[in-house]
Order: sequence, then C-alpha cells, then structure tokens
Amino acid sequence: MLLSVARSRAIWLWLMLCCVLFVSCEENTVDPTRYGRLEGQVLDARTNLPLANASVATTPATSSYVTDAQGRFSIDQAPEGKLAVTVKRADYRQEVLNVTIAEAQTVTVAVLLEKSSAVTAPAAPNRPTPTDKAINQPTTVQLAWHPVNPVRGDTLRYDVILYESNSTDRRQILTNSKDSTATVSGLKYNTTYYWQVTVRNTSGGTARADIWSFQTRVQPDNRFLFARTENGNTDVYSSDETGANLLRLTTSAFIETAPQLSPNRDRVAFTSNATGQFQIYTMNRDGSDIRQVTLQPIDGYFNQGVGYRWSPDGAQLIYSSYNKLYRINRDGTGLTLLATAPADRHFRECDWTALGNKIVVQTVGVSIYDAEIYLLNADGSNLAQLVGNLPGRLDSPSFSIDGRRLMYTRDLDGFDNGTGRQLNAHVFTQNLDGTGLVDVSSGPGGTAGGGKPIGYNDVVPRYAPDGSKIIFVQVNNVTQSVPDIYIMELDGRSRVRLFQNATLPDWK
Repeated sequence: MLLSVARSRAIWLWLMLCCVLFVSCEENTVDPTRYGRLEGQVLDARTNLPLANASVATTPATSSYVTDAQGRFSIDQAPEGKLAVTVKRADYRQEVLNVTIAEAQTVTVAVLLEKSSAVTAPAAPNRPTPTDKAINQPTTVQLAWHPVNPVRGDTLRYDVILYESNSTDRRQILTNSKDSTATVSGLKYNTTYYWQVTVRNTSGGTARADIWSFQTRVQPDNRFLFARTENGNTDVYSSDETGANLLRLTTSAFIETAPQLSPNRDRVAFTSNATGQFQIYTMNRDGSDIRQVTLQPIDGYFNQGVGYRWSPDGAQLIYSSYNKLYRINRDGTGLTLLATAPADRHFRECDWTALGNKIVVQTVGVSIYDAEIYLLNADGSNLAQLVGNLPGRLDSPSFSIDGRRLMYTRDLDGFDNGTGRQLNAHVFTQNLDGTGLVDVSSGPGGTAGGGKPIGYNDVVPRYAPDGSKIIFVQVNNVTQSVPDIYIMELDGRSRVRLFQNATLPDWK
C-alpha cells in the first residue's frame, strides 16, 4: 500500500516536470511595426493659397515637420494604423485630422487652416513723401511712406488711393503691393491731390494712414508747340525756349500733329487720324480735356492734317477738306463753306489775318509740285491768285504779324520726281501785291553770312509773336531725314536751333 502511494507521487512529479520543460521550450515571438507614407499640403481656408512654415506633428509620435514654400509636407515613416495629425501656424486655428495608414501605401491629405479670430492690426504708416501739404510738386510724383514698428517676418501689403480736390473720382495706385513707393504721372497743374495708404499684415489686420495732400506747380507758360516722332509714334509737345519744361501733350497710338495755340492762349488745336482720317481736336494746354471739333476730314491732295488755322480772335477755325475751304466754331458748331478750289485742285495750307480780315490759302493739283497761292476775304469772296505755279514745290503760306507781307517756301532747284522731295527749299517774303520779294534763306552774303547750309531745306516757316524773328524747320534734303526747329532774323541771319527732332512749330 505504501509503495503504491509513493509510486503515484513519483509519476505525478515526473508529469509536472515534463509540463514545465515543454512550456519553457516554446518560442516567444513579437509582431514587427509596419509603416506607410503620409503626404499633405496646408492651405489657407479662405484664399486656398499654400501656407509655408506650418508645423506638423503626429500621435503616435513620429517627428515634427514644417511645410515648405508650397505648403507641403511628407512623413516617410508613418506607423500603420490610426494616426492623428496636428497642424499649427501662427495667426491660424489649430487643425487635427485622423488618417489610417496602411503598410507600404501613400496617403495624401489637404489641411485647411482658418484664420484665428484674434487678429493684431499693424501700425499705420507715416512719414509721407511728398510731405503732407507740400506745394510746387511736378506732374509726375513719387509717393513714398514708412511702416511703423513692423513685426519681424511679417509681410506687409499696401493699397494706395489718390483723388483730386473737388472730384469724387478715385484713382487706385496700388493694390495688395509689397512696395512702399508708387509713381503717379499725368497729374494736372495747379491742383491739390489727396492720397491715403492702407496697410495689411499676414494675419489680415489692416490700418489706414492719415489722408495726406500735395499741390502741383503752376503750369509753365510754354510758348512753343511742335510735333515729334519717336519710335514710329507722332505726338504733340510744348516747351519753353530752353527746353527745360518739355511736355508731351498727347500719348495715343495714332498720329497727333500740327499743333497750334489759340490766339487767346487757352486751348491747343491739333489734328489726329484716330478716326481713320485727320480731324481737328482741341485740348487744354496741359493735354487734358481733348475734344473733337470737325467731322469733315482735314484731307486731300498732300493735306494729311496740315491745312487749318485759328481765326484771329480764337473763336473759330478754318480748314481745307479736299476742294472745299470751311469755317467752323471752336466747339464744332456753325460749319460754313467758304470757298471751292479751282477745277481739279484741292486746298491745302492756309492762314488768317485780322488786318483786312483776309485768308491766304494754297491750292495743289494731283502733283505736289503743282501749287499756287490765293488770297480771299474771310467770308470766302474775291478769290485771287497771289503766287502762280512756279518750278519746284511751293508751300506754307502765312501772313506777317501786321498782315502786310506774305511768307512761303519754294524749292529753287525746281526738283520734280513724283515723291514730293525738295533739294533746296528757301523761305521767301513779299508784299501782298507781289513787290518787295526777299529770299530770307540766302541771308546777307549767302551761307557765310548766316544763310541756309547747302544740302538742306528751310520749310514750314512762321513769324514770331512779335514779328521780329522767323521760326522754321531745317531738314537735310535726304529722304526721311530728322527735322530740327530753328529761329532766325527776318533777313536770315543768326540761325539758332531750338529743338531737335521736331517739326510743324507754333510760337505764340
């Protein structure tokens, strides 16, 4: 009996030992961590623009990431399973989104951040240029201002508006610009302008500067007008005698030419082909308030915009249109037919004198070398020939200040080649009855005494406002040469160049 019990205990102990040994010999394994890839872009929820320098963190933790200039980030070792992604950026609300990462797969997300409701406005700019209430400013002004205590790294944007006194029209100079300067051109003379700068920071805060003002200078009394061609574009300019106050009065892509200041000096007339044919326009002396006067074109044989003139009192204009000579009020009303040219001829250049109330006008045939000059009354009556058809070109008739003498140009070489070219055009003056002929361009003693240089033409002459000098164009007789404007004495002495690359002068 005792032996049987002892044997049972031994068997039990042996079985327990085997179980322990079996368990201790079993392999203990751990599952490996698996990874996928997370890519994303952080955008402004309102503008949909990318946000750089936003911080990105995950739970479970990986590393901290920062978005690039395009607002993008990537996490190459994103653990498999659920992943919480937290995105932060200054001045924006934090955003948390949950994504599921699968092994060896790429998950792409877009994170939209909304602006924080707590926005700090920037300080308003100060120290304007020109200084507030500055006077005597040019018509092209550089506006400038300074930020006040800007936050480091904060990008400021500016809006700038400008408006003139007694006007509700506002001119937007800058919009959402990083620049703290702006150039404004085309301002009016003797006018007060107001301007204001609005600043905006990256958090959306805004501030407005004070309203500043400046006044432009008084308009210079430019007594000279002319046409100039630059880069294939012909425009009207005004200047003083020195050229220091040169003003470009027209800027369109069309041809603006033949400027003339009204006798009362308030408006500038000129011609333009903006409608397809040359018409007369007027404008203020600063180039503003352009108004079309005519509807019948200033056109015809070799008359592309040159055949017109102010009346002596500045209330009307006369102009040639093909074979008709018209008078019209300066506002475009009262169109009146004055005269019809002889058969097969067109009217061209003209002038009007108060003395005797006479008009002088050139007529041409189908050839520019076929020209005559006529005198008639201001009402169109008594058309009478003054200068007959002479060899060479005959151009640009005009009256002396007292209306007693006639001035014109003629090519003494009598050149005729079908293109209108001249080789040796001189300025002539004579009495209205044909006596007292003077070759001004020869000058006393010829070229050595101050006359016209050989190889040049003297063209489109006019008397100075006081009648003491002649203003004219000197140009080389080679086709397409650049013309220059000169003045000279009544006898041709003392030639002085006033303006380069200029033609069709007017001096009042």
